[in-house]
Amino acid sequence: MKLLEEDESLNPILSAVNLIDVFLVVIAALLIAIAQNPLNPFSADDVTVIKNAGKKDMEVIVKKGKKLTKYKSNGKIGEGEGSKAGVAYKMKDGSMVYVPEKGEKK
Repeated sequence: MKLLEEDESLNPILSAVNLIDVFLVVIAALLIAIAQNPLNPFSADDVTVIKNAGKKDMEVIVKKGKKLTKYKSNGKIGEGEGSKAGVAYKMKDGSMVYVPEKGEKK
């Protein structure tokens, strides 16, 4: 009966049990944060992330399956060959309408 009458504040094992509970909560929070990250290495989703959009140090990260590819901007305007394909208009409701150039087939 001596164990039932002991003072709980003097028992050092109770503080260790409380520490273990705190660490379990922290580990659970970290696992949830990793699972919600769009670049989660454990998901098979295809994701594109743009960092510093529109700035000279812009970076595009593309994840296809488990492969990560990074593209860094050098701050220069791109050039290439091509022709105008048409015009895009943004409507009042937020939708986009594409109008092809005359003579171009849909």
